[in-house]
Amino acid sequence: MPTFDFQGKAIEVDDDGYLVNLGDWVPDMAPALAAQDGMTLTDAHWEVINFLREYYAKYQIAPMIKILVKEIAKSMGPEKGNTKYLYELYPAGPAKQACRYAGLPKPTGCV
Repeated sequence: MPTFDFQGKAIEVDDDGYLVNLGDWVPDMAPALAAQDGMTLTDAHWEVINFLREYYAKYQIAPMIKILVKEIAKSMGPEKGNTKYLYELYPAGPAKQACRYAGLPKPTGCV
């Protein structure tokens, strides 16, 4: 099984880079995962990460992009709940990339 080296510890990830054990995630891990993609997380990125973690805690599922956009629009307003804005933050796919940084499973319906 592949691993992600974090603070001297090998963290198990699946073939797509998602944590195998969701309990391994700590907030400091998100910037390290983002750095692998050449990204630096801003407050705007963290808004989405925190939203996803709250959503997952409530529903026990990582939302696909269509639902993510809709739910963020309800929660944060239409200026943030739209695909253009979310793809600017997460160019590799807002639902997939943000869920990986948030230590959540790959969203359902994402290939």
